[in-house]
Amino acid sequence: MAWMAWTTPTAIFFLCIAMGIITMTLAELRWPTKERRGLLPMSTTRGDRFFISLLSAAYVHLTWLAISDAPVVLASLLSVILAGLIMRWG
Repeated sequence: MAWMAWTTPTAIFFLCIAMGIITMTLAELRWPTKERRGLLPMSTTRGDRFFISLLSAAYVHLTWLAISDAPVVLASLLSVILAGLIMRWG
C-alpha cells in the first residue's frame, strides 16, 4: 500500500464513498427504488443518481482546481449541494 499517500483527507474521502454505498444498499433493501424521470434527460434509479452525483463531484473538483486558487473545501461544499439537487430532483 506504499504506492498511495494515505493522508487523513484521503482516508475520509474513501470512508465517505464507502458509507454512501452502504447507505444506498441498505436503502435499496428497505425501500426498493423505481425508475423515475426528473430533471435529468433520462429515467434514473436512486443508484443511477448517486453515480451521476459522484461523477459530477469529480468534474466540479477538477474544474475548480483548473480555474481557481480558492480552497478545495468550497468545491466540496458545491459538490454536496449539487449531489443533493441531483438526488432529490434528478
